[in-house]
Amino acid sequence: MDDDLFIFVIDRDGAEHKLEAVAGWRVMEIIREHGLPIKAECGGACACATCHVYVEDEWLEKLPSQRNEEIDMLDEAIDPQDNSRLSCQLIMSEELNGLRVRLAPEG
Repeated sequence: MDDDLFIFVIDRDGAEHKLEAVAGWRVMEIIREHGLPIKAECGGACACATCHVYVEDEWLEKLPSQRNEEIDMLDEAIDPQDNSRLSCQLIMSEELNGLRVRLAPEG
């Protein structure tokens, strides 16, 4: 049931937020809906890197593979790491319940 879905987001000040999530929503939409500071300028079209997050290591293998468009956009991100993802490319599901991400630096 959707009421039981949530993600953890660590903001740029290091504070952790437990956010209620909805299956089928982009992780970027969930973060934005809860008022955390994520630009997401392209609205989820994978045409910018302003929804860049760092995914906690234990979650990396549970995520879908990156498409070439996401890899290309992450090249434009500020301080990309091995655990970088665009949150607009992560679709919330039961499998991602409890996902932990950290907001990446903004430019």
